[in-house]
Order: sequence, then structure tokens, then C-alpha cells
Amino acid sequence: MSDEAYRVPRGPGEAVFAERRSRFIGRVRPVRDEAEALAFLQEIRAGHWDATHNVYAYLLREGNLTRYSDDGEPQGTAGLPVLDVLRHAGVYDAICVVTRYFGGVLLGTGGLVRAYARAAREALDAAGLATMQRWTRLTLSCPYPLLTPVRREITAAGGVEESLDYAADVSVALWMPAPLAGAFVERITDLTAGRVTPAAGEEAFRALGETV
Repeated sequence: MSDEAYRVPRGPGEAVFAERRSRFIGRVRPVRDEAEALAFLQEIRAGHWDATHNVYAYLLREGNLTRYSDDGEPQGTAGLPVLDVLRHAGVYDAICVVTRYFGGVLLGTGGLVRAYARAAREALDAAGLATMQRWTRLTLSCPYPLLTPVRREITAAGGVEESLDYAADVSVALWMPAPLAGAFVERITDLTAGRVTPAAGEEAFRALGETV
């Protein structure tokens, strides 16, 4: 799996509009795996069993898995345009389902492509995007007189505090973007003349700016 940053939907997103009497409902959801993607698809199908089409596309970072379906629309006019919107946005771990209720007027090949792409794009806009990157968990033991400057450095370096445990010294757990962790450890060690030396632990992908 790549260590490069990537984007995911920040949350659920929905868009509804009418195109020549057909009603389109686009929905985007963040998902962790294929099971979640398929569960959401089934939820939409059950809730819109009377729809003409429930077109979908999803992209999963694990295994670089890609799936899409036109669900009865002419080949290449529905699922692929939805997938292209996700790809163009650089999004992973996401599913988009576009429900269509046919209104009696044919849209033609170009009209279908534009409508399904619009539904996906507007739903993704409504969801918003978050950038995921690898973070490192750090722990340190800090004497009380040094706590304020150490916490100031954590914030300045872009770190996020996880917990503080007040005892004889203060035990601090925090997350730091992995590319910055080494420099942060050096900075704190130098700033405190070696009295505080952060120790690196696990790494995980987290959203930029995500709170613990």
C-alpha cells in the first residue's frame, strides 16, 4: 500500500435534481471496505426499489479495487461517468450511487453521461473532501515547568494531542504527520536540553486536521 497522501469523502453527501422530467438522486458515502460499499448499495436499492435505475461506482484504496455498474442504462453512459468523477477528484474509499426515476423523456447518450456525472459531482461537493496522510504517534514525559513550551511546539509543528496524564511528570501522547515527526523529536530534545525526548510508536492514516 502506498504511503502517499490521498483524499476521501469528509462525510455523506447528497444531490437531487430533475433533468427533462427524470429525477436524479446522487449519494456519496465514505466506506472502509467492499462490504461497507455493498451494504450501502443494498440499502439504496431497498429504499428505492421502484426506481428505474440505481447506478453505482466505488473506489477502494486497499487492493486498488474499482467497481461500477450502468444498472440497465446504455453501456458507458452511467456507471463510468460516475466513476470518472471520483477518479478526477482523486478520491478513494468512497461509493457513489445515483438513483434515477425515468420521467418519460429520453435524454440520449450525451444527456445521460452529463446527468449522471452531474449527480456524482454535486453529491461529492456536498460530502466535502478530507486529505488522508500517514501520522506517527509519539509519547513523552515532561516536567511541569516545560509543559507549556512543549505544548506550544506540538501545535506549531501541526501535531494533535491525544492525552495528558498528570503525575510526577506529565505524560503526553500525541499524533504528528509522519514526515515531520523526526524533526519534531529533534526540536523538542534540543529545546529541553535532552530532558524531554519523544518516543515514536505506531503509524496510521488520519485526516489532516482530524481531532483525536
